[in-house]
Amino acid sequence: MNILVAGGTGFIGTNLVAELDDRGHDVTVLARDPDDADLPAGVERAKGDVTDVDSIEAAFEDQDAVVNLVSLSPLFKPSGGASHMAVHLGGTQNVIEAAERHGVRKIVQMSALGADPDGPTEYIRAKGQAEQVVEDSGLAYTTFRPSVVFGDGGEFVGFTKKLTTPYVTALPGGGKTRFQPIWVGDLVPILADGVDEDHDGETYEIGGPEVLTMADVAKLAYRAEGKSLTVLPVPMALSKLGLTAADPIPFVPFGADQFRSLKMDNTVAHNDIDAFGVEAADLTTLAAYLGVEK
Repeated sequence: MNILVAGGTGFIGTNLVAELDDRGHDVTVLARDPDDADLPAGVERAKGDVTDVDSIEAAFEDQDAVVNLVSLSPLFKPSGGASHMAVHLGGTQNVIEAAERHGVRKIVQMSALGADPDGPTEYIRAKGQAEQVVEDSGLAYTTFRPSVVFGDGGEFVGFTKKLTTPYVTALPGGGKTRFQPIWVGDLVPILADGVDEDHDGETYEIGGPEVLTMADVAKLAYRAEGKSLTVLPVPMALSKLGLTAADPIPFVPFGADQFRSLKMDNTVAHNDIDAFGVEAADLTTLAAYLGVEK
C-alpha cells in the first residue's frame, strides 16, 4: 500500500514510519523539513506545511492512505505564532482537501482522549472539531484517541520533570491528575493496523496497562535517577492564578490552557487495544521502561 504520513518526522511519526516500512508498505513522509530526519532508506520525503494546502497537495498523488499525525503539544503553550485551531483543525481540513482531490481512499487520524468540539481547552476543541471534519469527509477513516505516549524522544516524562524538583516538590492539587501512559513501541503497531479496511469507520481510545497520577509519574522519573520525591499539594485555585498570569509571557511554557488540562483525567473509559488482539499484560509499563520498580 502507498501510505503518506503527515508529521512523519516527529516522535510518534518516526516510529510509525519504521513500522510501516517493515511491513512492506511504500511510505512517504510529509513534513515541513523532512531532509534531516532519521528515516529508513526506502522512505520518500515530501516537504510541505499542512496549514498551506498548496504546499502539500502534490504529495497526495497516487497515495492509498494518509496518516495525519501533525500536532502541537497540549503540554506546552504553542510557540512561533502557531495555534491548535490552525494546525489541528485547519491542517486536517487541508489534508482532507488534498486527499479528496487525489482520490486517496482513507485517512488515519490522530486525535486525543477527550476530544470535544466544545471542550474546555483549545487543544481538545480543535481535536474534536477535526474529528468532525474527518467523519464528514468522503474518505474512509479510522480515528485514534491515545492517552499520553512515552518513549525515547517523547516529552511526557520531561514535561513532568519541568513541573517538579527532586526530593520535595509542589504540584497543582497534589498531582492527582490521572494518566494512562502507553509506550510508543506498543502504540505504533496498533496505528499501523489502522490503515486496514477492517478498521474503517471506527474511533478507538487507546491507553497503557495502568493508570498513574502525575505524582506517580514524577516519583518514577526521579527514582530512575536514584532520587526520592515528596509531593506537596498546591491548591488548584492558586495554580490557576499563577498559570493564568503566566499566559501572556512568551518564555513561560505553561498557561491557562495547561491549567485547565490538569483538571481533566487522561484515561480511557474502555481500552480499545482489544480490537487489535492486544491485552494489557502485553504492554510495557512506565516503570519497566524507566528501569525501576513501582
